Amino acid sequence: MYGLIGKMWAKPGQRDALMAILVEGASSMPGCLSYVVAQDPKDPDVIWITEVWDSQESHKASLSLPSVQDAIARGRPLIAAFDEHHETVPVGGHGIGAAALQFIQADAASRCS
Repeated sequence: MYGLIGKMWAKPGQRDALMAILVEGASSMPGCLSYVVAQDPKDPDVIWITEVWDSQESHKASLSLPSVQDAIARGRPLIAAFDEHHETVPVGGHGIGAAALQFIQADAASRCS
């Protein structure tokens, strides 16, 4: 499993437009188990993105998908800055889905053997 948590600053007044592009570009990404775009309640220009992937390789491959390339091209002019970026190793939780939980359990079992 591979996870990312990132904080992005939209140009002033462009947060909603940028979030719409990010959400739209996230459809049909093989290996993506969860992709959440969220508003920061304290700053009207901040966006948080939380991703869960079956592998780091799937995430890397997603960056060459036409839908993702299109989202990058359309969103780039609306981005003021990238702030925090954290890689994680998801181990489970609510909302990832049953298939992902089975993958996590199998992955954990293989690490223990």
